[in-house]
Amino acid sequence: MKWMIASDLHGSAKYCRQMVEAFEREGADRLLLLGDLLYHGPRNDLPDGYAPKEVIPLLNGLKPKLCCVRGNCEAEVDQMVLSFPVMADYCILPVGEKLVYATHGHIYNKKNLPPLAPGDVLLHGHTHVPAWESFGDGNLYLNPGSLSIPKENSPHSYMTLEDSIFQWKELASGEVYHEII
Repeated sequence: MKWMIASDLHGSAKYCRQMVEAFEREGADRLLLLGDLLYHGPRNDLPDGYAPKEVIPLLNGLKPKLCCVRGNCEAEVDQMVLSFPVMADYCILPVGEKLVYATHGHIYNKKNLPPLAPGDVLLHGHTHVPAWESFGDGNLYLNPGSLSIPKENSPHSYMTLEDSIFQWKELASGEVYHEII
């Protein structure tokens, strides 16, 4: 199974359309969204193409293929307009002998770890900066970066996960700029 993993869309219809195009280009089976779907938040500038009402039908059209976790910008009103669950604090994906603990990052992160076994992966967005760092007892911290408001000169980006291989890709081109096996 091939997963596409993305985070921090923040209501940008422009980048949501690019994400949908990337999802189709990748031929991924599922799309895991790590929160902050519709609202830009009080600490962020408006992303290019900010139009949450346009994002809603784009995301709802992907309902059968979506798995989402709640970001710090999600609210109960978002769940009222989205036809798939967005209020879970985390989800767990088995990858070989490891578990991937996927969350947004505002609750569980490297400073407040979830219950990880040695070798497990902590996957979250929230920082808007791509990451691939070892920590703990053979654990990995991974972050796909941000679709719409990347920080620290990082690209608009997402990740894929297939056959236990994580790849970080530039949103518009799909060009791989990092890989972990």
